[in-house]
Amino acid sequence: MSAREKREIARLNENSSSDLGACGWILVCFSFLLFLVTFPLSAFLCFEIVMEYQRAVIFRLGHILKGAKGPGIYLILPCIDNVVTVDMRTVSFDIAPQEILTKDSVTVLVDGVVYYRVQNAILSVTNVAYADSATRLLAQTTLRNVLGTKSLSQILSDREEIAHSMQITLDEATDDWGIKVERVEIKDVKLPIQLQRAMAAEAEATREARAKVIAAEGERNSSLALKEAAIVITESPAALQLRYLQTLTTIAAEKNSTIIFPLPLDMLQCLIGTKR
Repeated sequence: MSAREKREIARLNENSSSDLGACGWILVCFSFLLFLVTFPLSAFLCFEIVMEYQRAVIFRLGHILKGAKGPGIYLILPCIDNVVTVDMRTVSFDIAPQEILTKDSVTVLVDGVVYYRVQNAILSVTNVAYADSATRLLAQTTLRNVLGTKSLSQILSDREEIAHSMQITLDEATDDWGIKVERVEIKDVKLPIQLQRAMAAEAEATREARAKVIAAEGERNSSLALKEAAIVITESPAALQLRYLQTLTTIAAEKNSTIIFPLPLDMLQCLIGTKR
């Protein structure tokens, strides 16, 4: 709980403990007497059961009784007490798709989801009317304001950072309402059809260029390997003889109907020398 919330609660408690006045105390005594006279029939109407996940804020003649009640059973005086029950569980809601103009002048549709819970029941009742709808409207406004300062590439790549920024902004704004924003998520970013086609064409061109670069790199490496192999074979006659025998083995395996009569490589070299 922040210091601002503590000061606000202290102020409310101070006001709630103020004197009700003579007329107020007379009404309290009359209400309590009415409860005793109609007992046990009044027990069905004057006892409030608060669940584990709830807190009850009791107003007596317009003044808040000190602290939110719950969980358990509490006595409610007839005619002068008014009870407001607050659900303390985490609530989620969808942010309706918002049409947003980004920093680089691109129109996109963005939606999201917000998770929040009531942290202080008294502040959520006294400081804001309809806390749920107020939080929903504030989330829509915050989504437009935050994304309006981002470019399209940042929106597509930095969703977690944008969601965290929205969560901090919403949490600070709802602090006075006793609401804690726990999580914000960006669900979907919808782009215009023309922009989708342009991005797809750009991605395809990028992939084709990358494929050509990879193919050229492979040809270069293959040429270097062949050059090194030629140098090794030239320097070693035995390596040339082994390569010759390997070629004959490959031909014999692929062409089963072909009969091969291998000649010694030295004889071939002599024939080549005589011809020259």
